[in-house]
Amino acid sequence: MKYSEHFDKLCAALDGPGAFLVVEDKIGRVNVMTIGWAQIGVVWGQPIMTVLVRPSRHTHDLLSKASHFTVCVPRPGGMQKELAYCGTRSGKEYDKARVCGFTLKEGYGHKVKYIDGCELVYQCELYGTTDLAVETAAQPAVSRYYPGGGDIHTVYFGKIVKAEKF
Repeated sequence: MKYSEHFDKLCAALDGPGAFLVVEDKIGRVNVMTIGWAQIGVVWGQPIMTVLVRPSRHTHDLLSKASHFTVCVPRPGGMQKELAYCGTRSGKEYDKARVCGFTLKEGYGHKVKYIDGCELVYQCELYGTTDLAVETAAQPAVSRYYPGGGDIHTVYFGKIVKAEKF
């Protein structure tokens, strides 16, 4: 599918229960995190998926060393318990993919894994990062999401190498 074809479904998931961010470490362990913030667009002439992850999250450390990640969007109303679990547990302490009973499939060039059973899967090659700054963010967002002024999200840019609807 064209990466932007089902943008409305991605937005509905992010506006609602979320989507799964999947990243694999250097020794093959897979971490799954629920996300509610992401974007799709064209940056540097490439189809890009951006995801935002706080430095305090285990996924942040994994992404900083990764070459690829996926964003997996469940069917509407699906995987509610799994989204809740993966959004409230740390991959440092739990093998969330195993606990949730996910079947992980090999993605693009066997460099990335994705969750079988999701409706949309965006397979991404890490293409850049930037750190957000409290000084440059809108005051209402800072007040709501960074009241202490710390743990500001890093934006990860992923070139979408494959987008699929199942």
